[in-house]
Amino acid sequence: MEDITFFVKEAVSEQPIQTLETILMGMEGIERALVDIEDGEVKITYNGNQVAQEQIKNRIQQHGLHILEQ
Repeated sequence: MEDITFFVKEAVSEQPIQTLETILMGMEGIERALVDIEDGEVKITYNGNQVAQEQIKNRIQQHGLHILEQ
C-alpha cells in the first residue's frame, strides 16, 4: 500500500467532504481516505498496482474540487 496527501480547497465543509469520500471510496484500489476538516488535508492509502496518483488527482478534479499545490 502507498500513501499520498492532498489539500483540497473545498474539503472544509460537510457536503464537499461527503462528495470527496464517495468519489474516492468508489475507486478501485483505494483502501482508505481520511479528511481533516480544519485545513482540507486528504490522506489516501491506495494500492499502486490498481490505481495511480494521477488517476486519483484527475478523478477529484473531474468533480469540480480543487487540489492546492503544496
